[in-house]
Amino acid sequence: MSASRPSLSAFVSGIGILGPGLPNWPAAAAILADQAPWSREKTVLVAPELLPAAERRRSVRVVKLALSVGLEAVAAANANAADLATVFASSGGDGYNCHHLCETLASDDRQISPTRFHNSVHNAAAGYWSIATGATAPSAVLCAYDGSFGAGLLEALAQVAVDRIPCLLIAYDADYPEPLFATRPVPDAFGAALLLTPEPEPTALGRISASLTDAAADAMPDPALDALRRSIPAARSLPLLGAIARRETGRVVLDYLDHARLEVDFRA
Repeated sequence: MSASRPSLSAFVSGIGILGPGLPNWPAAAAILADQAPWSREKTVLVAPELLPAAERRRSVRVVKLALSVGLEAVAAANANAADLATVFASSGGDGYNCHHLCETLASDDRQISPTRFHNSVHNAAAGYWSIATGATAPSAVLCAYDGSFGAGLLEALAQVAVDRIPCLLIAYDADYPEPLFATRPVPDAFGAALLLTPEPEPTALGRISASLTDAAADAMPDPALDALRRSIPAARSLPLLGAIARRETGRVVLDYLDHARLEVDFRA
């Protein structure tokens, strides 16, 4: 594809991350910048205290994950979550909740719990976000299978470019139990959030510009981290997060579609 293809740009003003051995952005940044070793430890998910007690009890894994990384990015940018447009991107819903629904439907008693049902919809995390933060700004929820992070990034960048407003991208995927795991082998939970702004804020980490390309997606230098990148759709964000962590001006190519990838230029 032509290098002159139009691109979308924004400043990265806050980051949140939660995944195997990556408990937050400061710890992940040190690992991705080769300043600390990485150990693949199971992701620990906790419902944020901002949720009312009843919603904390009802929240499922993807909700805990999405809210955790989103709130970290907002806090890092000293932003007001209630004012932010949001884009939620995930390759699927909550695998464990889906498993329990399937078990119920396969049993003699097919009465579905209302909590199970409302946690089964793809926009569940967005709903919990609005409850936790009081957000009433526009919110988009999308799915593009393994290209969900790329699709979410393009959507968030488009909102920043067209509406000239900050937009919070929250990309997240969680693991599946058997027998679903045999078909969709996502091994653990991983989420990443980027607060994108039209102008450089005091907390800005750099500027990104994205366009489509037919170049091959970049791998992580560490084979273990690259295995993580390939195994969880939201972890396709790792090459970009690595460039930001290293303050490394240049280009990274991210997975997106079978016939097109996402070329992202980062300027520290």
